[in-house]
Amino acid sequence: MDWVTLYPPDRQPTPGDIAGFIASPLWEELNRFLTENYQVSPSYSYSVCAGQPGWNVKYQKAGRSLCTLYPMPGFFIALVVIGTREEAEAALIEPLLDEYTKKLMESSASVAGARWLMIHVTTQSILEDVKRLVQLRRKIKTSNPPRC
Repeated sequence: MDWVTLYPPDRQPTPGDIAGFIASPLWEELNRFLTENYQVSPSYSYSVCAGQPGWNVKYQKAGRSLCTLYPMPGFFIALVVIGTREEAEAALIEPLLDEYTKKLMESSASVAGARWLMIHVTTQSILEDVKRLVQLRRKIKTSNPPRC
C-alpha cells in the first residue's frame, strides 16, 4: 500500500510508523544527525503537492529550512534547496559528491534563484551528500573547549 493511502490527511503517522515504512537505517541516521547537530525537532505536515503528496517531515533552524523528508518504501527523498547564498559553496563540493547527486545537481534548473534538489536517499554515499548540502544551508556550530 502506498504512503498516501496508508496515512491520509486525518491520520498523522508516528515517528515509528515512518521509520517502519521506510525500513532503512539511513533514515534514523539522518534524523539523528539533524537533531544532534542543529538542536531541532522535526515537524510533520501534510502536503497536497502533486509532486510528492502526503505526510512529510520538515527540519528548520531559525526560520530557515534545512530539508524536507518524504517517506518512500525502502528509502526516502530529501528535498534540499540550494539558493543563491549556497551556490558557490555547492560548486566547490560538487567534485566530492556521489555521481547520482552530481547528475541531479547538473540537471536541476534554477527556479526563482534556487535549485530544488529532490534527492533519493538510497545509499550511505548519497546520505553523506545530503548532510553536506544541509550544512551549506546552515553551518554546524562546534563548541571548542578553551585551551589552557
